[in-house]
Amino acid sequence: MLILLAAIWGASYLFIRVASPVLGPLPLMELRTLIAGLLLWAYASFRGQRPALRANWRRFLALGALNGSLPFALIATSELYLPASPAAILNATTPLFTALVAAAWGVERLTRRRITGIAIGLGGVAILVGWSPLPLTGKVLIGIAASLLGALCYGLGGTYAGRAFRDIPPFTMATAQQLGAAAALLPFALIAAPEARITGPAAANLLALALLSTTIAYMIYYPLLKSVGPTRTLSVTFLVPVFGLAWGAIFLHEQVGPGTLIGLLVILSSVGMVTGVKFRMRAAR
Repeated sequence: MLILLAAIWGASYLFIRVASPVLGPLPLMELRTLIAGLLLWAYASFRGQRPALRANWRRFLALGALNGSLPFALIATSELYLPASPAAILNATTPLFTALVAAAWGVERLTRRRITGIAIGLGGVAILVGWSPLPLTGKVLIGIAASLLGALCYGLGGTYAGRAFRDIPPFTMATAQQLGAAAALLPFALIAAPEARITGPAAANLLALALLSTTIAYMIYYPLLKSVGPTRTLSVTFLVPVFGLAWGAIFLHEQVGPGTLIGLLVILSSVGMVTGVKFRMRAAR
């Protein structure tokens, strides 16, 4: 199930890469969050667990903005200028930014190991960017900056969620986050509504993004979190960019050079140092 979840989340960069240039980053993410939020709310209601959203709507709106609309819009903007593969790899820096935000917020201590891991992660970003088949034009640099800012927003949103929502059931929080993100994005998405005709591939990738990479992904994620625990579930962080790289190469024929692979390995090594996740081989039973 972890591999399935990573494959679905890795595919989101493929879907965004196809749909964002046609729909625009803001309308695309408005539709993604609105569709997913309504479907998650309907699913919870069907199971008799209708989320209580009204009592905490201000907090949910803040969560949706920090952990939904801002990073989603930044990633979709980055993929106007970047292929799906480097966008997925750059977003794997999220745990590095989370460690910095948690230290600044006084939630966790920034140990020597974590500082070393963050420095190695920055080196991985430099390798990925500097040893890339993409020419370093102004637009490419904007895409890289948008990807890294999206990862920073995830760090801010994750830290805020850990402090402010300890009393909220996780599935309620997931539903509220999507609806809060849709509410925060709505006025901006209306202003930026696409004027060109929406193509069939763009519409199909939007639906795949909303249904598969958001709604179904959350339905898999929270039962996993409960059954195998947060540490094992965190290993999905290491698998998402691998699938993002693979899907981009297979379906969009993106170039995968040595800098891309080395940058990916260096960044994932740094994430392992910062999060403390260790992998051990176990004998088959």
